[in-house]
Amino acid sequence: MKHSLLTAATVACAITTGGLSLSAHAADEFKLGLVTFLSGAASGPFGIPAKNAADLVIEAINNGTLPAPIKGNGIDGRMITPVYLDEAGGATKQTSEFRNLVERDGVDAVVGYISSGDCLAIPSVAEELKTLTVLFDCGTPRVFEEADYKYVFRTASTASMDNIAAARYVNENLPELKTIAGINQNYSWGHDSWRDFTETLKILRGGDIEITTEQFPKLFAGQYGAEISALQVNSAEVIHTSFWGGDTDAFVLQAAARGLLTDNEIIFTAGETALNSLGEHLPDGAIIGARGPFGPFAPESELNTWFQNEFTKRFGSPPTFPAYHMAQALIGLKLAHDKAGVGASTEKVISSFEGLEFYGPGGKVEMNRGKGHQAATEMVYGRVKRVDGEITFTNIIRYPADCVNPPEGTEALKWIQAGMPGAECN
Repeated sequence: MKHSLLTAATVACAITTGGLSLSAHAADEFKLGLVTFLSGAASGPFGIPAKNAADLVIEAINNGTLPAPIKGNGIDGRMITPVYLDEAGGATKQTSEFRNLVERDGVDAVVGYISSGDCLAIPSVAEELKTLTVLFDCGTPRVFEEADYKYVFRTASTASMDNIAAARYVNENLPELKTIAGINQNYSWGHDSWRDFTETLKILRGGDIEITTEQFPKLFAGQYGAEISALQVNSAEVIHTSFWGGDTDAFVLQAAARGLLTDNEIIFTAGETALNSLGEHLPDGAIIGARGPFGPFAPESELNTWFQNEFTKRFGSPPTFPAYHMAQALIGLKLAHDKAGVGASTEKVISSFEGLEFYGPGGKVEMNRGKGHQAATEMVYGRVKRVDGEITFTNIIRYPADCVNPPEGTEALKWIQAGMPGAECN
């Protein structure tokens, strides 16, 4: 009701003064579509932390209180008004909802998408509607391997980085490794993750590796008794999983109860989100990744200290990598606008975004893949180690971006199978 009264008053003022117009009033606002899981199995460990990060960072951007060198209030001199959308429902629903964000809600840009399936469906619609869109979390490398986009950017690295680094990590830490097994979700994210891990390991080991079993349960299946039994019967020295969200939580609880976690070396490429809620079930030695230099692996900086402290104070637990990914996307979007200048056209903002280098709370981000539309960052793995009951990490290894991300213009699988030429790992 208050909104209606305010709108009516604005219209009356415009008519009586002949000055203020509705379009001028709207120009004071930067409407930003924000898409993340607000319901379902992915919401608790992924979607809600991402939304919390958006709330925190948007408030700071609007108030101009982000640490230096980020300056100014809002985006393009305008205060950000978020328009949140639940990502639940699948790719067909999301493409329809994207149209609604643009055509009904009139957003100036969209930041969103956790599911790789959604990230493969949205870009063509963004191009059709000429809407600047930043993919903040999804990992499938296919987005920019299969097509070029003008209006679409991704400020997080692809899953190829996660799994190339995972293979390097186990290869370096388990020199006698002979057998591996995997449990990954049965869609593009899970299949691509397992493929990149196994193909990299075959290259590193000269083909001397045996796969004892590979399990592909349905996304968000929730129950993994049969798969855990298969992993126990077909034992391997290392078990790889790219599970995320509710699947990670359910698998950790069920695998811990069956003794799988203590009896096997397991590498969780996206396991960092389970630390806050399920850390007690992760044994010492479990290998954890955070899809980049995030959470406990984030480098020291004023921006990271601010983000960690403010997020924890407001929401009661430290930010996990989905929160870092969201913060990174929002900061990248603001800095691209800042570089383009107030009042710049979308085309100029796009030019400023292409190839942009900036620092988020997780460190350096280089938009130097996908013709300047795809980010590359370093990747980090470490082993869980409890000290006085608190989870810490040991044997932390940081892999430079150019060690674990395929070069510009190169498909991940082809680069891996060619022996990863030009990889710079020192």
